[in-house]
Amino acid sequence: MDPTLFLTQILVPALWQGLIVTVELVALTAPFGLLLGIGIALGRQYGGKGLSSACAGYIIFFKGCPLILLLFMLYFGLPSIGITLPAFTAAVLGFILCNAAYNSEYIRGAILSIKDGQITAAQALGMTRWQTIESIVLPQAIRRAVPGLSNEFIYLIKYSSLAYMITVIELSGEAKIVATKYFMYSEAFLAVGIVYLALVTLTTYAVHLLEKKTAIPGMSQ
Repeated sequence: MDPTLFLTQILVPALWQGLIVTVELVALTAPFGLLLGIGIALGRQYGGKGLSSACAGYIIFFKGCPLILLLFMLYFGLPSIGITLPAFTAAVLGFILCNAAYNSEYIRGAILSIKDGQITAAQALGMTRWQTIESIVLPQAIRRAVPGLSNEFIYLIKYSSLAYMITVIELSGEAKIVATKYFMYSEAFLAVGIVYLALVTLTTYAVHLLEKKTAIPGMSQ
């Protein structure tokens, strides 16, 4: 097949469709993964013994469980107990659960970097424990955790390719289908590699701008 025809009429339209699915996966996962990660970090740091232990167990499990295995459990395993999830929903849920575990560690590390004197001073001014966490600790912690959270977001873009293993046809899945059908493996996978590189490069640049905007004057994150 003529390479130009293959590129313009077959590969590019297929990759565009896959890119839309990839962006949807990432866009749905990132905010919920961050919110859940914040909740887990706060629960582990400020919850009682039971809640803190449960949050620690969550982190250990989802950091130790390979993401592909987690996706298989959600998509292929849950039907055995009567719970059937659409492939896309299973992929997003798996990504959120895994993403939250790593995000919580970045945020907890940032919380630990905040000096206890600030908490003591806030409580001396009459602020409750939750007001102190909400107004003093958490805003600083999130700003300090931006570099780590941004790395996890970039990883998420690349991890999204695993959704193909449970039949979600995203970017790499479209490339695999086209390559198999037309026997143009080098062209298809080179093209999808370029697309992933472009996504990561744009994200890295955006994150750099975000880090500069959220940087605390006189302090390094």
